[in-house]
Amino acid sequence: MQQSFQQQWPLLRDSVLEAARDIFQHARSGRQLTQRKSDGSLLTATDIALQENISRILSSYFPDIPVLGEEMAEDEQAAILATGSCWVLDPLDGTSNFSHGIPVYSVSLALMQQGEVVAGMVYDPNREECFHALKGQGAYLNQQPLNRRDDEPCQLKHAMAMIDTKRLPTKLAVAIATENPYHSQRSFGSVAIDWCWLAAGRIQTYLHGKQKLWDFASGALVAQEAGCLTLTMQDAPILGAPLDLTARSAVGACPSLATIWPEWIREHS
Repeated sequence: MQQSFQQQWPLLRDSVLEAARDIFQHARSGRQLTQRKSDGSLLTATDIALQENISRILSSYFPDIPVLGEEMAEDEQAAILATGSCWVLDPLDGTSNFSHGIPVYSVSLALMQQGEVVAGMVYDPNREECFHALKGQGAYLNQQPLNRRDDEPCQLKHAMAMIDTKRLPTKLAVAIATENPYHSQRSFGSVAIDWCWLAAGRIQTYLHGKQKLWDFASGALVAQEAGCLTLTMQDAPILGAPLDLTARSAVGACPSLATIWPEWIREHS
């Protein structure tokens, strides 16, 4: 990674954080006019304000790197991906939560270069937590390093799991619902936060049937750099090439469950 980028990355992060904080402070969660996009998902004024303001900040630091945003048309997104380097921005990951007043949502930003995710940040405004990572340089929560080690033992039956059953294959969803192989299960509605909570040790296993590039790019990098398993249900690296707009399944685990959890999923799929 270029030295100039590494030097500017902390400044850029701080600028994005400041802009996001200001927008969230002036937003009225759950009391905004919302509209439905073509896929049925919600769009609020806060989504748009975050998209526009963060895009301006990115352009001011790196005017030659285009911004791929969730709210763009698909043909525009594909054209930007083809340029080789781009920012991947989900301005409000968890819009449904935000629009209903549920305090679990985030701002997710990643940098892709030649098909690789090389930098990422996830900002959780409700807990004032910023997760961030540079490829090959570890992951952090605010300024504290995150490192999931092999000497943190965990049995699957004792694990806290983050599971989105809505998008799973039927056979696997039924097995999850009837066998309950872990201690307890949650699903909060922000993919970026899911990955970051895996990185932080708040959950030990993760399973999601379908997430887009802007959902997982930054959070999966944070989890990967923290030492967690980050795969698709097809046993491929979720951040592996080619990275495109195609939705991917997601399997995550702490180091001690990196073999056990994928095996359980394969046996029940």
